[in-house]
Amino acid sequence: MIQAVIFDMDGLLIDSEPLWKEAEIKVFNKVGVPLTFEMTNQTTGLRTDEVVQYWHRQYPWESLSQKEVHRQIDETVLELIKEGVMPKEGVYEVIALCERLGLPMAIASSSATAIINAVIEKIGIGHKLKIIHSAEFEPFGKPHPGVYINAAQKFGIDPHACLAFEDSVNGVLSAKAAKMHCIAVPEPELRQDKRYGIADIVIESLHDVTADMIQTL
Repeated sequence: MIQAVIFDMDGLLIDSEPLWKEAEIKVFNKVGVPLTFEMTNQTTGLRTDEVVQYWHRQYPWESLSQKEVHRQIDETVLELIKEGVMPKEGVYEVIALCERLGLPMAIASSSATAIINAVIEKIGIGHKLKIIHSAEFEPFGKPHPGVYINAAQKFGIDPHACLAFEDSVNGVLSAKAAKMHCIAVPEPELRQDKRYGIADIVIESLHDVTADMIQTL
């Protein structure tokens, strides 16, 4: 029986993946990495430092430190979020549903806490969340399960009794490795990826979530 719900953030609650792609392309191109929009899909769901490490291994640069590139990407994303970010369809409805079911809610995200806070303030859901946990405080980001395991520990609830909502393959892998139930909401162009098959349920939109769907997990 589900006792708590944990949401991913980027690409699930907000349409921020284009912002991350824009920021990564801008900053990586500046240091000589020929990053394209399509190439950014290779690192969806990873922490920023892991994205930086990934591309540095393939295109080593010396002009800026990896830490500085990480900082510039996060700062660029934060600026873009403040300029305007929209919640995904069904966000407010699924949060209201969880409230009606008496399920406490959390965010477990690969984004830094400053970015999480900016997002939840922008879309006005901070007061609905009991816990906010960033993978910046974990030794490893998603697909490692640590961010989900520790979010469950903050609830004081066994991971088996938690439901994670995810949009990326790395996020689904993280949630399932934590032994949680998982509902995946992939982007349309990714829905045929067979790796989503490990999720308990795959849906097209958060609008599709029902009380029966949650209660039967």
